[in-house]
Amino acid sequence: MSIGVFDSGVGGLTVHHRLVERFPQADFVYLADQANAPYGGKTGEEIVALTRAGCERLFAEGCDVVVLACNTAASVALRRLQQTWLPGYRKQIGRPVNVLGIVVPTIEAATGLPWEHEPEDLGEKIEKVEIIGVFSTPATTNSRVYEIEVDKRRGDVAVFSEPCPELARMIEAGASREELKAVIEGHVQALTKRIGRSPDRAILGCTHYEYVADLFREALPAGLPVIHQPEATADALQRYFERHPEFSPGTGAVRRFLTTGQPGAQHSLVEAFWGGPLSFEKA
Repeated sequence: MSIGVFDSGVGGLTVHHRLVERFPQADFVYLADQANAPYGGKTGEEIVALTRAGCERLFAEGCDVVVLACNTAASVALRRLQQTWLPGYRKQIGRPVNVLGIVVPTIEAATGLPWEHEPEDLGEKIEKVEIIGVFSTPATTNSRVYEIEVDKRRGDVAVFSEPCPELARMIEAGASREELKAVIEGHVQALTKRIGRSPDRAILGCTHYEYVADLFREALPAGLPVIHQPEATADALQRYFERHPEFSPGTGAVRRFLTTGQPGAQHSLVEAFWGGPLSFEKA
């Protein structure tokens, strides 16, 4: 058995890279739905259908656990798939499988609390509200998942999201750093203006943005803490396997990369991040 990692494109490789470091002997299959990327501007029904198709393909490839390394898919589709599709699908294929996301680990990292934590009634004890800025795709922003779930757990933390409609597409297409820098600076300025000041912390709420994390750090105030989803996801997956010994990540260190788009080598930004040449098979 192996671990599946799914994304609309190459953004999920930032999570995949950290998972490979955390589980070096595990078997991995990565699937990029580049034929349908980006997901950020699609309807909820389209995102659910595409995400389900991606999970089915990874399960067919022998994966027992699929990580949705895509904020849009995790925000819009994950809960619905877990509640309405997975129970029947497990019976259909006759084996235990599961789909996990990256939003829950990110919220745990942002709040410092486990997902199951029962919030306390802080009442009048709140003296200062910390502000977290989230940079994400429009679909993730519109889902308001970060605002809703953080507010459930921390009454002393407020979330402001900034939709970045073109950024994931630009990264996917290998845009120049000068172009990316200008767009990122514009979104940081827009969020700062809306809040009335800089956020206290930031979340890069699209895995594509990890490729340009340094440009976000340059645009944000010096030293402002940034929550990185790959590390949070690796921590959460390790805890998941400890709680669920029925799932094994494999031991052969297999690495496969599939795409619904154009197979072959990826652009220089992706390969520089990965640390070497990277070629995709046709899904």
